[in-house]
Amino acid sequence: MPAPPDSVLRAMTDDGAFRVITARTSQTVRGAIEAQGATGNTARTFGELITGAILYRETMAPQLRVQGVLKGSGGSGSLVADSHPSGRTRGLVQVKGGRELDLEQGAVIQLMRTLPSGRIAQGLVEVPNGGGISQALMEYMQTSEQVVSMVAVSTVVGERGAVSAGGYMVQLLPEVGRGPLMVMTERLRDFETIDDRVSERDFSPESLLEQLLYGMPFTRLEESAVGFECWCDELRVVAAIATLSKSDLEHLLADGEVLEIACEYCKREYRIPPARLTGLLERS
Repeated sequence: MPAPPDSVLRAMTDDGAFRVITARTSQTVRGAIEAQGATGNTARTFGELITGAILYRETMAPQLRVQGVLKGSGGSGSLVADSHPSGRTRGLVQVKGGRELDLEQGAVIQLMRTLPSGRIAQGLVEVPNGGGISQALMEYMQTSEQVVSMVAVSTVVGERGAVSAGGYMVQLLPEVGRGPLMVMTERLRDFETIDDRVSERDFSPESLLEQLLYGMPFTRLEESAVGFECWCDELRVVAAIATLSKSDLEHLLADGEVLEIACEYCKREYRIPPARLTGLLERS
């Protein structure tokens, strides 16, 4: 039986107290991990950053492209999650010498969204000591967005490359009352980590939403598909080459051989014949 497609579900409690976003991202995360060859704790952290970027985009900027960047401490490397409003998602692992990404003191997380004007809105916070992506996202939402949010993201990498991944974000809205807040605060103590839940065979955004809001009337707002997919193509590759200086272009074309260029995100290889680029020299 094929696994269900990944998706993100948005809902709001009928009393206007909470906005809730839940996600299943297993196939998306697996595709990104395989493309980057990530392993160990780095693979887990990478998957959780991808899920976190998706949740952030769906919550704060569903029609905008969002990038999440996690920079490890001590120069150990960085991870990038790139979430497109179409639901296409990709990522990048840049870790030095096969090391694990270090999240001890000094690690930071940065979230950026590209506005329609082309301007980039961004914020940056330090990863809490001893914390992970979930804690960093909560800190970011509180500090940079001034929105009190409870967040948990999880990636479980099993045998033979099996991946289970997902997460949620619960936002407190201005209408929240003391009673519902106390109930939700107590309930979320059982959802601080969700490794067991995402690993369940029947895990879905719907099941997680119903568990989070059990006994609370709510309205489903929208469900969006997400998946691992890169949006590179030959035209973008040529456009990137076009930004090089004339001397660099001449150097690339000097031997007359076909250029072989691989996308950093999906590892797809492009073969660009010199004839495709000669016109760039004339315009340089």
